Amino acid sequence: MADGQLESTRLALREAMAEAERAAELARLLDAAQARVTEAERAAEGLRGLQERLAETEEQLRAVQAAEEKLRRDLAEQRYQAEVAKWKLSSVQVARWSRLGDAIKTGKSNPVRLARGLRGAAKPAKRPSAPKRQPVPQKTSAKPVPGASFQATTSTRTVGGRSVKLKPFRVPTGPNTRPHLTAAVVAEPHAEALLRYEWRQTTGFTPRDFARVLAAEVPHLLLVESVTTGPWAGELDNPGEGLRTLLSWCAERGIRTVFWHTGGEVERSVAAAALFEHVVTALPKSVGAWAAALAAREPEPGRRPPSLGLLPFAVQPRVHNPLPLAGDRFDRVLPLDELLPGHLSYPDVLTSYRWPRAVDCPPGTDAWRMAELAACGTPIVASRPARAGRGAEPATPGAAGLTTGADSGTGAGGGADARRAHAALRQVYGTGTMTQKVDDLLDAVGLPSARATLDISVIMIDRGDLDHTLAQVVPQKGVVQLVLLSDAEDAAERARAALPDRVDVVVRGHDPELTVGARLNRALDLCEGDLVAVMDAQDMYGEHYLADLARPFLFTTADIVGKAAYYAHLRDVAATVLRQPSAEYSYLPEVAGATLLARRTVLRGIGFADVSEGWDQVLMRQCRMDGIKVFSADRFGYVRLRDRDRWLLGSAQLVDYGPPEEHALI
Repeated sequence: MADGQLESTRLALREAMAEAERAAELARLLDAAQARVTEAERAAEGLRGLQERLAETEEQLRAVQAAEEKLRRDLAEQRYQAEVAKWKLSSVQVARWSRLGDAIKTGKSNPVRLARGLRGAAKPAKRPSAPKRQPVPQKTSAKPVPGASFQATTSTRTVGGRSVKLKPFRVPTGPNTRPHLTAAVVAEPHAEALLRYEWRQTTGFTPRDFARVLAAEVPHLLLVESVTTGPWAGELDNPGEGLRTLLSWCAERGIRTVFWHTGGEVERSVAAAALFEHVVTALPKSVGAWAAALAAREPEPGRRPPSLGLLPFAVQPRVHNPLPLAGDRFDRVLPLDELLPGHLSYPDVLTSYRWPRAVDCPPGTDAWRMAELAACGTPIVASRPARAGRGAEPATPGAAGLTTGADSGTGAGGGADARRAHAALRQVYGTGTMTQKVDDLLDAVGLPSARATLDISVIMIDRGDLDHTLAQVVPQKGVVQLVLLSDAEDAAERARAALPDRVDVVVRGHDPELTVGARLNRALDLCEGDLVAVMDAQDMYGEHYLADLARPFLFTTADIVGKAAYYAHLRDVAATVLRQPSAEYSYLPEVAGATLLARRTVLRGIGFADVSEGWDQVLMRQCRMDGIKVFSADRFGYVRLRDRDRWLLGSAQLVDYGPPEEHALI
């Protein structure tokens, strides 16, 4: 018994010691937390002091600017008064009585000179014009920092010797894809446009001021393109103190460094590239040359050989998208050299991409150029002189899917060209956007590539034909969840068997007491995707419907995307019609409810009205009241199927008598 008491005592002592150790650890953690709180309070106090000094400095700056403006106005007024005084003096000097007095005074002792002077004074003299008050000169702004302003600068184009005016495409300023990541970038305008939306980007620093500029927001990554102009071009040709100091500065702070070869000979850049941690090239054909050049070069003492990878050019959704210019397209097929003369800045190039009916690209056109044109929704014709009956051919190997016929006679907005242009746009985005290429780069250099996703939850109400209902969802890409409202006994098993394993299937039965809006609200509460699609089981959806519909979320600021332009098929007259073809790619008050794709958080905030008929109209009205942006996408991928609809038949354009698939599903 004594042994048991002794063991109990030992256990109690061990527990007491453990508790004491935990208490000591908690006390230590509490002291550390208190120290951090004290430090935070001290930092907050310092920040408040800085804010007060900043406010005082801003007030002083405003006062100085006001005084400077007053001095500028006073100086302009003094200059004007001086001009007025000079004008008055000149007017007096050319007056006839003044000239007569001068002639008499100078010729009083010389009759010949007096006669000559009087004759000259008798002739009329032109009086000087009175000065005009000039506007106050404004203070000239400092030299713009590269990348700080990135907008089109010209609104005219010259075609066939005549000038054509157009409204420039406004390059968006944000937001970016990875706000948690900062990159310092040395790049030319084209590459900068591809990268500027992928992270918080710092540009415009030089070999002389990079330490001051980059210290304001220390980057996670340094990306240097093989530029041929600007303050860094000489450093890349022959690595100097500026480049070496920059890379040393980055190494001290653990900043990844990447050299990006986008053009030029490998030999020109290999000396500079060998100083970086990673080398990537935009040209797949140059990988072998880079591997050989880097292998043949001994790394400098203390440096490891750089890794080698690919970062090819790809479309940037924020700037390469089918958002149209104001007004109709220029109704001509323009050759590429006439569309893109060499003097255009890259923002002006983005305007030109969207301007013509189609573009004729010659053989050898860069694949990335054709991809950017296709991403802007512009049909491409690639022709060469006919030979043995042959017409248009792809300008670049592998680009056949981006081209239309050289003798196309229809405009970009309709017919076969519109379908081919849409298919080319889809193909370009399908090969990977710049965002996806940057994902690969960040993974390769060891930085987080996390970003927002566009996973989709689909809501469908089964109308009695479960096979048709599931057939509309099964081929869709990007679906992570199906919320199915069905009374079929085996609906859950059939849905799970039909859909891939990655798709979560949630099945709920119909409640006859509830309206359609109430059912949709219950289904919405079950959705987990970033986006929520409402699809109507009685309509027809193409296999690319959701992928195409989700794309505008990459380049618009809309919270809801749908279709105001769409095809419909009326079975009673076997007619296929097209509704509102001009409503493509535009912000509109409303879209069709059966084409709704919305951000889940926004849709939950609005909710569906407790009605069965017109729930989509009520939803659109609520969006207008709340200022929620609604965007109408392309016309393809969806067909409204009805037995009869006289209103639709009278308000839409007749396309054909026959099946709608060849027109709507591509």
